[in-house]
Amino acid sequence: MTGAARSWLFVPGDAEHKITRALASAADALILDLEDAVAPANLPAARALVADCLRTHPGARLWVRINALGTAQALADLAAVVPAAPAGIVLPKAEGAADVVRLGHYLSALEAAGGLAEGQTRIAVVATETPASLFTLGSYAATPPRLAALTWGAEDLAAALGASANREGDGNYAAPFVLARTLCLAAATAAGVAPIDTVFTDFRDEAGLAAEASAARRAGFVGKLAIHPAQVGPINAAFTPTDAEIAAAERIVAAFAAAPGQGTVGLDGRMLDRPHLRQAERVLAAAGRSGGS
Repeated sequence: MTGAARSWLFVPGDAEHKITRALASAADALILDLEDAVAPANLPAARALVADCLRTHPGARLWVRINALGTAQALADLAAVVPAAPAGIVLPKAEGAADVVRLGHYLSALEAAGGLAEGQTRIAVVATETPASLFTLGSYAATPPRLAALTWGAEDLAAALGASANREGDGNYAAPFVLARTLCLAAATAAGVAPIDTVFTDFRDEAGLAAEASAARRAGFVGKLAIHPAQVGPINAAFTPTDAEIAAAERIVAAFAAAPGQGTVGLDGRMLDRPHLRQAERVLAAAGRSGGS
């Protein structure tokens, strides 16, 4: 999970002014969207605009969401954008590791044809958008090293299940979507990749977003999808360790370093064991990713 982005901001691939605005944001990653945000008639122009953006702004920040592999548009999306060297491809409506392997084959061919390094194009998967996908989440643990992140989708899943809403009256997710979220978190952790929480659709509700992002971090997610630049700040803040958390983690790491070979140490009247050390190390790694002291 090293290097995982905190905020992943979706940007319509056919809206140049929105891409320009997103590039000026503090988002750790931008997802130039060729799927849901673009009407089919606009796809050729969107592909050209996205490829131009990738060439103009090279680096590890720009990802592209293509159309689902089962559609006729997916290969055309890849052929247009992979030669421009995106950091990675976001794969929607995936139904298990076989889709990642298949996408990896396409990427290898396009990288070779474009003179790019084999394997440089990473993959992030939206892993819970179909009912069938919930039964294959464990398969990602055996996928190739291109896999960088798993996230989950509540909107497409609701439509596929025939649900009238994915949240209860109190704003919390309904049971099927809690299940999808939990399985995605477990699948990403088992695969050793970044678990990324899904979008919070009310971009005007900053307090609600902050609360949901903080809860996601407590659960184990390391980042969250965003649909509006205004959401980037609260997401980055939620997934950045505080000074107090960093200081506490440093003391735990130091306590174990001072007792080499010991499985447990005492600190401030508490007995700490190896899980506490691993959690402290994760806090310090997250602080390093976010530029914390």
